[in-house]
Parts: sequence; structure tokens; C-alpha cells
Amino acid sequence: MSLKRKILELKKRREQVLLGGGEKAIEKQVAMGKMTARDRVLAILDKDSFHEWDLFVEHDARDFDMDKKVLHGDGVIIGTGTVYGAPICIYAQDFTVAGGSLGYMHARKITKIMDHAMKLRVPIIGINDSGGARIQEGVNSLAGYGEIFFRNTQASGVIPQISVILGPCAGGAVYSPALTDFVFMVDNISKMFITGPEVIKTVLGEDISMEDLGGARVHSEITGNAHFFATSEKECFDQIKKLITFIPWNNARKALPFPPKKPKSKFKIDAIIPSDAKQPYDIRDVVRAVVDDSDFFEIQEYWAANIVIGFGRLNGETVGFICNQPMVLAGVLDVDSSDKAARFIRYCDSFSIPIVTLVDLPGYLPGVDQEHAGVIRHGAKMLYAYSEATIPKITLILRKAYGGGYIAMGSRHLRADFVYAWPGAEIAVMGPDGAANIIFKKEIAEAEDPEKMRKLKVKEYKEKFANPYVAAAKGYIDTVIEPNETRNVLLHAIEVSKDKTVYTPNKKHGIPPF
Repeated sequence: MSLKRKILELKKRREQVLLGGGEKAIEKQVAMGKMTARDRVLAILDKDSFHEWDLFVEHDARDFDMDKKVLHGDGVIIGTGTVYGAPICIYAQDFTVAGGSLGYMHARKITKIMDHAMKLRVPIIGINDSGGARIQEGVNSLAGYGEIFFRNTQASGVIPQISVILGPCAGGAVYSPALTDFVFMVDNISKMFITGPEVIKTVLGEDISMEDLGGARVHSEITGNAHFFATSEKECFDQIKKLITFIPWNNARKALPFPPKKPKSKFKIDAIIPSDAKQPYDIRDVVRAVVDDSDFFEIQEYWAANIVIGFGRLNGETVGFICNQPMVLAGVLDVDSSDKAARFIRYCDSFSIPIVTLVDLPGYLPGVDQEHAGVIRHGAKMLYAYSEATIPKITLILRKAYGGGYIAMGSRHLRADFVYAWPGAEIAVMGPDGAANIIFKKEIAEAEDPEKMRKLKVKEYKEKFANPYVAAAKGYIDTVIEPNETRNVLLHAIEVSKDKTVYTPNKKHGIPPF
């Protein structure tokens, strides 16, 4: 056979494989409002940058007449490319081929690209759109999931791992996204759950829709399993691309710097916080008042909203922000917000991203529900994460820092490198009203006018403790600054701590309060 004929044969084979499950299956996929797996890959990556691997791989199953079935690419596309010039490994399950079901060769393709991502030290993006394990292949399918989970764990903290749920992701398949760093979901398209609605109805007699069981809103607002929520696949892909600009390729590098920009003039930092300490405000405005171009990329925006996490830039360098949100539950810490912050701290620490902590909270959320939900164990995760982190840690107390919340939010005692406070900061075991009621209980009760005495004692407590100078006198705060000095102070702290080195005890690993 001549070279010309061989090339024609190659083109013919390519055309067949590129059709995936065929034109009818593709039409059905599009009719469901979903892009094809190949179009998704091309939409995420830079134009003409995708290089596909294992295009001609086929399954090798023989039972249940599988030997008579041709599954092009075995239902998954893998390869390499770039996003804004950054190298990426990627895979996308193809629902048009056997429902994107995972069999032995399907899993081998995924693990192959995962192994290459580790060797190349580049991020990996996995697009999930699958009916689950391929039943006809039995235990081989389960083994495939196990191999993927193991690699997710080995890659954790070494390369960024991004999961995109763009269809069903059910049963054992959900644990791969759960092991990765960031999970993206799209409204009315993404579905993620352990047990499907049919099984729940059979076992429990409850009728529930897929969307209500494990849709994008559920995982973005209730479970916290999703880090980003989008209303369309295009919006989702734009979110992924933006994330890539903030994070490094691997744990041995830093995120690529951007040209520095000043914050937008409309964010006036000294006008954001109300003079009344009981009035709320949006902490994100404080972040936007200090970061480059006022560009703040929030993560898990809709879950545990009493704490805000995300990325910004200071002088062009990526910085992670962890902030109490006074607009939600007064910014208290609870079970979910502690989990949210602790995980983000560990991510930033793994990839050498400095952390700025903005503090304004009355402490941990009290109540039987929180105690029974394990707030002690969950709250300890933050203490562990901050104490363990060796990256530069900068803390600014804006207003209230009471009780255990003061310690947990990146305090000097957990080895913050720089701790600043604004002049109106209040640092104490508890708020002035509650403290005065306890400390001066007898004097208030025996006074001719108990209410007048109580107000006098509250004022006395405020004058003594509700200011930053007591903590500053002990060296727990490095300095008290004016609000309009905040950006310059943060820029200086980031600059002088960029070569920070910490010597930790020799041990295999610690035991966090999981």
C-alpha cells in the first residue's frame, strides 16, 4: 500500500472516531443543551493547541456481546494543550459513546493522561459526563475508578486538579471530583450524587428529582461540593480559564505574575465600614479596595457565605484572601465556614500562595445544632491549617475579634508573620455587653439603677479592652494602621516575606481533625 493510500486510510479512521457515538447520538446530546466532549475540550483550550492522544483506543471486553460493539475512543477523549499559553493535560468523557460509561480501557486512558500530568508537572482538567461504571465489564470498571482515585490522591498538592461536571456523575464516580482541588458545575446540566432518584424512591419511598438531589445549585449552596456555579457551559469555561491565570502549574513554581494595577477609584476603603459596630457591610468591597484592578476571584461564593475566600493580586502576584463576612451571620465561624477556610488555607500552602486574612467576627456560632454537628472538630481544622501553613501569612483585624474566633483567624499565636489592626478594632474574650454582664454581675444587680450601672460598666470594659492597643502592647499586633494605609502595608508584607523559610519537625505527616 502506497503512502498516499495509507494517509487516506488514516483520515478515514480519524473521521469515524471524531464522530464519537455517531450523528444521532450527537444530535441527542445537543438537544439536551449539552456540548459534545470534543467541543468542550476545544472551547477550554487555546485555539489549535489541542493534541489528542489514544484516539484509536478500543475496549477489549468480550462478555455480553461486547466483542461485537465498536466504541470509538472507548468513550473518553484525552490530550494536551494550553490555556492562555499555560500547558494543560485534559480528558473529557464522551456521553455519545455508550453513555460515557467507564470500562477498563476508558479508565486506562484517563490514568495515562493523569500520569503524564504528574510527569510534566502541569494542571489537569477532567470533564465528567458519564452514566457510571460499565456494567458489562464488572470488576474491571470498579478497578478503573480505584486507579483514578489513587492518582488523584498522589497528585494532590503537587499539580492543580480541576473537575468539571457537565452531565451525570453518579455512584463511585463522584469521588474523583471530591478528591480534586476545584469542582465546576452548570445549572440544569450538572448532576452529582451517590445514589440516584430511582434507588431512593425504591428504598425510602421518597420521590425526588435529579436536580433537587444533586444539581449545581444543591452542591453550590448546600453541600459545598462545588466551588464554582455557572448558568451555561461557556460561563463555566470562562471561570476555568480565569482560575488558571491565578494558580501555578505545580507546587515547585509560583503563579505567573501580571502587570501591577492600582485598585479602581470607586472603592474607598475608609468609607466602607460603618461607624456603628453593629452595622454590616460587604467584606468583598474591602478586598476590592486593596487588590490590583479591584479584581477579586471568589471561590465557593454561595456556600458558607459567612466566610469569603478567593484569589486577588497584589503588585501582580497571586494572593489568597480569607475574610469574615459581616453581612451573613455577622461573620461568625461555624462548621461549614471552618471547613471552607481550612481547605483553602491548605491549598494556598501547597502551592506557595501567600494568605491575607481580614478579621471581623464575634466568635464561633453558639447553639445545640452546631455543637451536635461537631463545631469543635470542624473549628479545629482552621487552627490546624493556619498553624501548619508555612507560606507568608498576613492578618488584618478590621473591627471585632472576639474569643476563639480571634485565635482561629490567623492570629499571631498561630504564627502569622504580620498582624495589623485598624484603630477601631476590638480584641477581647467576648463582646463588651456580654462581658460586662458577667464581670460586673453583682455590682449591676446591687445598684439602685441596674440599667444605668450596666451601661457604665459596658463603657468601662470598652475603654479597657475594646481597642487594639492592649494587644499591641503585648506584641500580639505589630502595628495599628489607618485604613488608607492598608494596601501599602500589605504590599510591603508580601514583598519582604517572599523568601520566607520555616523549619518544621521531622515527621511523616500530622493528623488533622478530619
